[in-house]
Amino acid sequence: MPRCEITGCPGVNIPQESLVEIRNLSFSYDSRPILSGINMTIPRGKVVAIMGSSGCGKTTTLRLIGGQLKPTSGEVRVGGQVVHELDAGGLYALRRRMGMLFQFGALFTDMSVYDNIAFQMREHTNLPEAMIRDLVLMKLHAVGLRGAHNLMPSELSGGMARRVALARAIALDPMLIMYDEPFAGLDPISLSIVGELIRKLNDALGASSIVVTHDVQESLKMVDYVYFVSEGKIVAEGTAEEMKHSTAPYVHQFVWGEADGPVPFHYPSRMAYDEELLKREVARD
Repeated sequence: MPRCEITGCPGVNIPQESLVEIRNLSFSYDSRPILSGINMTIPRGKVVAIMGSSGCGKTTTLRLIGGQLKPTSGEVRVGGQVVHELDAGGLYALRRRMGMLFQFGALFTDMSVYDNIAFQMREHTNLPEAMIRDLVLMKLHAVGLRGAHNLMPSELSGGMARRVALARAIALDPMLIMYDEPFAGLDPISLSIVGELIRKLNDALGASSIVVTHDVQESLKMVDYVYFVSEGKIVAEGTAEEMKHSTAPYVHQFVWGEADGPVPFHYPSRMAYDEELLKREVARD
C-alpha cells in the first residue's frame, strides 16, 4: 500500500511542498558580486545542505533567507511570502518561525543555559514562567543536556555549547532551521552527535533545515539534497549519493578533499609582469 511522502500514512499520496523558494537570486556588496542567478528549492520536512569553498556566498544566502539582506535582483520566498517585500512587522513575525544556529553557537555569555533557551519564549510569547520552565527542560532533554540547565556557557565544552545552541534554535518549534557551520571546531564524537541531532530534531518537528557546512562526509550522512556553490553560482546539485559518485571535477575535488583540481592553490597574480620586475630588481643589485 502506498505511503504519503510527508506523513507516512498509508493509502494517501501528498505532493511534496516547498517551504523556501529562491529564484534567479543575485546579490552584490557595492560593485562586488557575491551571488549570481541562484535557484534553490527547500522542501518541507527535508534537510538540505549548501556546500562550497569559503567566500562563495553560502552564509550570504542564509542572510537573504532571514531578511538581513535584500537581493540585488530575484526573490526569496519563505512560506509563500517574498521576504524582501515584508515590512518590519511581517519580517519579525516570519523570523519568529525560524530557528538559527550560528557559527560556534553564539550563546549569551552572561546568561545561564536555561535563560539562553528561555529568552526566545519570553521575547516572542506571553507564556507563564511555569510553562516556559517545562518547555526549556523539554528542549534540553531533547539534546541530552537537561542536567546542565544551571551551567553558564563558560562551563560548557564545545560540543555541549553547540547542543545548547541547537536547543535554543528549536525553542519555538520553528518551521525552518538554518545552521551556519554547525560542525566547526567539534571533536569527532561531538560532531557525530550534533549531526544525528540535526536529522532527528528536523524529523520530529516536521521542519525544514538548511545546513551550510564544509564538513562533507558528516553532512552527506544526514542530508536529503545538496547544492554546491562556487564563485556565487550553483555548479552542481543532487542527492547525497549522487554527490558521492559525481564525476564533475569541482564536486569530486571538494567531496574527497583533493589538493589538485579546479579550485586553485595559488592566489591569482600577474605572474609574467611580477617575474619581470623581480628580474630587474635582481639585476640592479
